[in-house]
Amino acid sequence: MGLEQPHSQAQPSPTEENKAAIADDTVSASDTTTVGEDDASTEKKSPLWRLIAVTIALCAAMFCMSLDGTILATAIPKITTEFGSLDDVAWYGSSYLFTTCAVQLMFGKFYTFYPAKWVFLSGLFIFELGSLICGVAPTSTALIVGRSVAGLGAAGIFSGAIIIIASTVPLRIRPIYTGILSSMHGVACVAGPILGGAFTDHVTWRWCFYINLPFGGITALFIFFFLPATAMPVKKLGWREHVKQFDLPGTFFLVPAVISLLLALQWGGSAYPWSNGRVVALFVVFGALFSVFLGIQMWQKDRATIPIRIMKNRNIWGGVWYGVCLVAALFLFTYYLPIWFQAIKGMSATQSGIDNLPTLVGLVVFSIIGGGLASAIGYYTPLLIVSSVVTSIGAGMLSTLKVDSTIGYWFGYQVLLSAGAGLGAQNVILVAQVAVPPTEMAMATSILAFTQTLSSAVFLSVGQSVFQNRLIANLQSISPDIDAPLVVHSGAMGFRQHFSAAQLPLALHAYNQALVQTFFVAVATSALSIVGPIFMEWLSLKPEKKTKDKDEDEESQASEMPRIRTEATSSDR
Repeated sequence: MGLEQPHSQAQPSPTEENKAAIADDTVSASDTTTVGEDDASTEKKSPLWRLIAVTIALCAAMFCMSLDGTILATAIPKITTEFGSLDDVAWYGSSYLFTTCAVQLMFGKFYTFYPAKWVFLSGLFIFELGSLICGVAPTSTALIVGRSVAGLGAAGIFSGAIIIIASTVPLRIRPIYTGILSSMHGVACVAGPILGGAFTDHVTWRWCFYINLPFGGITALFIFFFLPATAMPVKKLGWREHVKQFDLPGTFFLVPAVISLLLALQWGGSAYPWSNGRVVALFVVFGALFSVFLGIQMWQKDRATIPIRIMKNRNIWGGVWYGVCLVAALFLFTYYLPIWFQAIKGMSATQSGIDNLPTLVGLVVFSIIGGGLASAIGYYTPLLIVSSVVTSIGAGMLSTLKVDSTIGYWFGYQVLLSAGAGLGAQNVILVAQVAVPPTEMAMATSILAFTQTLSSAVFLSVGQSVFQNRLIANLQSISPDIDAPLVVHSGAMGFRQHFSAAQLPLALHAYNQALVQTFFVAVATSALSIVGPIFMEWLSLKPEKKTKDKDEDEESQASEMPRIRTEATSSDR
C-alpha cells in the first residue's frame, strides 16, 4: 500500500529543490498510509503498560464527555425549580451542541500542527472548566455559559482520543481499541440517568457536573506522564504562514453558519412555526454564510478548513455519508423509543430507561465485537456493509411496533438494531486513519466527528417535526374537537388525561402511529447508509508482507544496478 521509493543508484543525485519536490509529490500522491511502516513505528513507541494506561485515561475522558449528554435529563426538573428557568431548558443542551459543532473542525487543525498530547489536554482543561462553572452556577444564565464552555472542550476530546489511539496502537489491532472507546458512549447512556437521579435525589444536581472533575484529573495525569508529546510530520512554517493554515476567513463564516442552522432547528416547530420569519431568516443566513464558506474553501485549497482533496477522496465522503445516516437512525431511536415505552406502555421514566437497555448494552457489546472482527479479517468495509443491512432490518422491525406488542418483539428488535449499529459505528473512524496520509488524519477525523455531531442535531429536529405534525393530524382524525396541540404539550405521560375511557384506545393508536411514522425516518437513513461503504475501497488493516516474487524482483533490480552503471561509464569513454 505504500509508495515504492526510487533506487538512488539508478538516479542522478537530486538537488535540494528536487528533493523537496519529490517529498511533496510523495505526500500528495499517497491516498493511504503505509500500513507496515505504521505498525512498526507504533509498536516501537508504545510498550504494553503505557498503552493500557493511555487507553484507561482516554476511556475515562470519553465516558465523561458522553455522560455529560445523558446525566442532565433527570436533573432538569430540579434545576428549573431552583432557578425558575423552565424557558431555558432547551438551552441547557443546545448551548453545548452549538459550541461543539462550531469548533470541531478547528481542533482538527490544532491536532495537525501541534502534538496531540498538549491539544488533548487543552481540550480536557476547557471541558473541566465548563463542568466546574456548571457545578457552581448561581443562575440559569451561568449554567448555560458553563455548558457552552464545556462544549468547546468536548469538541477536542473525541477526535483527540481517536488520533492518540492512532499514534500509539498498531493498525492491525486498532479497531479493538476504537471499539472500546466507542463503547464508553453506551456505558454512559446506561449510567447517566441512574447517576443523575441518584445525585439529584440524595445529594444535589450539581454533582452531575462535579463528577467530571475527578475523572478529568485522572485522565490528565495519565496522559501527562504516559503519553509522549509527538507531532505529525508537517513542514516547519513561520508564524505568519502558520496562522494562514488555520483558515481564519473560512472559520469566520462557518461558525455563524452552523449556529444559524442549529438555532433554526432548535426554534422551528417548537418555539415558532417553521414558517415564522425568524426561522426562515436563520435558514437564509445559514445558506448565505455557508455558500461563502464553500467559496473560501475553493480559494484556500490546501489551507482550507475542509481541504477539497480530502473530500474528493471517495473513502472519506463514503465514511461521512455512512456516519451521517447511521448516527441519524441511532439517535432517533435512542430518543423516541423511551417515549414509546412511556406513552404506549404507560411505563415510568426509570422503567423506560431499563427497557431501552437492549439497545444501549448491545451497542457496548457489539462495538467491541465489531472492532475484534475488523482486526481479525483485516478489513472494515465489509463490516460497514453488514452494519447497514442489519441496522436497516432492526429499524424496519421496530417500525412495526403496535400498541399490543409484547417484550419478545421490542427486545429482539432492539438487539438487531444495536448489533448493526455496533458493528459499524466505531469502524467508520478507521477510514480517517487508512484512507489519507498521516499528515491529513487529524483533519479527516475531525470532519467525520463534525458531520456526525451535526447529523444528530439535524435529524432530531426532523424527527421532532415529523412526530408533532403526524401526532396532531392523527389526533384530529379521532375528533375535530380535540385540542391536539394541548395534548402534544402534555407529554408522553400526561396525554392520557385528555381522553375518556372510550377514546383512549383510539388515542393510543394515534400516538403509536405518530411514533412509527417518526421511526420511518430512521429506517430510511439506515437503509441509505449502505451507499457510503459500497463506494469505499477495501483497504487492508494488516501489515504488508513481501511475497517471494516481490523479493526476487527487488534482488534482480539491485543486481542490475552495477551493470547499468558500468555500461554508462563505458559509453562516456
